[in-house]
Amino acid sequence: MNFKRLPLFLGIIMALFLITGCSGHDDTNVGSQVFDPNANFDTIIEQAKGDTVSFYGWGGDEDRNRWLNETVAPVLKEKYDITLEVVGMDIDDILAKLSGEKQAGLEEGTIDMIWINGENFYSAKENDLLFGPFVEQLPNFEKYIDSNDEEIKNDFGFPIEGYEAPYAKAQMVFINDSAVTKETPRNAEEFMEYCKKYEGKVTYPALPDFTGSAFVRTLIYDIVGHEQFIGMEPDKEVVKEAIEPALEYLRELNKYLWNQGKTFPSTSGEVNNMFEDGELVMTMSYGPYSVATGIEKGIYKNTVRTFVFDKGTVGNTNYIAIANNSPNKAAAMVAINEIISAEIQATQFEELKELPVVSYGKLNAEEKARFDNVDIGQGVLPQDELLSKRLPEMPANIVPIVEEIWLEEVVGK
Repeated sequence: MNFKRLPLFLGIIMALFLITGCSGHDDTNVGSQVFDPNANFDTIIEQAKGDTVSFYGWGGDEDRNRWLNETVAPVLKEKYDITLEVVGMDIDDILAKLSGEKQAGLEEGTIDMIWINGENFYSAKENDLLFGPFVEQLPNFEKYIDSNDEEIKNDFGFPIEGYEAPYAKAQMVFINDSAVTKETPRNAEEFMEYCKKYEGKVTYPALPDFTGSAFVRTLIYDIVGHEQFIGMEPDKEVVKEAIEPALEYLRELNKYLWNQGKTFPSTSGEVNNMFEDGELVMTMSYGPYSVATGIEKGIYKNTVRTFVFDKGTVGNTNYIAIANNSPNKAAAMVAINEIISAEIQATQFEELKELPVVSYGKLNAEEKARFDNVDIGQGVLPQDELLSKRLPEMPANIVPIVEEIWLEEVVGK
């Protein structure tokens, strides 16, 4: 080699290296830019291969964490070579993180899938934090989900418009021990008499605790009905006038509650602990089969049971959304599609006792048999009875107004 030409030779090599490196970097960007949620789903599956997809949501349910990590994750890995990373984080922190990334202009953030519903979905969608629409591109959405179901079209009265896919159903149930109190109040009037009889032994979580808020909304519905809240103007005075009879009821109820309604336990967990310790004669849950799980684990006695009001109790669906700046949108769509399959929904029903989101009428004979054969456990109501007593959620922009009014007009009054 002519060493006089060595600097020139090295310069050419360096230039080629830089061009190659820049080209590879640009290809990655182009790949993310050309991602098309409307592409053939086989193409999306191919794009997702080898990706790690994060799933952010409340991490306090160890049974759900185990199901995600030990049941769902292996399926995603085996079928699609997708690695599922479950990240426990409160929804307020998730939304704050997404907002911070948006303000910083991060086109690719750290969050892919989000466990979400209600007011939080309303806020996230309004602030352009979510990716979509995407659900109609999921084959299992068309195959298993009833798109005409009100809870598939609206989340707490707010149009979903394809920005989240159903995950599981929840419904408010009341819980007591038949060996301690034989009564199961069937309406607000009977509940008042129940609290009078067991004075100081009943309470509920302080709003805005999710379960406490649903309990108050259920009482409101029983007293003033639920139809009037559909499409109601999110005006505090309008809402207050509509729920005034229920506010009077709740103030009267305070006299007979634990600590006379001057204060309330801050979380549903505290209420449950007080019930388990015998300090309270009843508790409540948004998990309709939580008693069966509690009995299985030895937390509850075999005599503990659930009940609902004759007019029904509030129920809702929780969902999975995709962050607008998700770096792995293809993998997120594939993962969500798998989660709403009959197979994975059946495992959720079997292992977690969560109400499935698949439409029973869309299942084949084998799939129906699997759901039919699930042992729902002791002390709980069958799925058909629960769904027949299921009341729709208030619009997402009305719920925080009700919670604010409760704080001003009920606590300590």
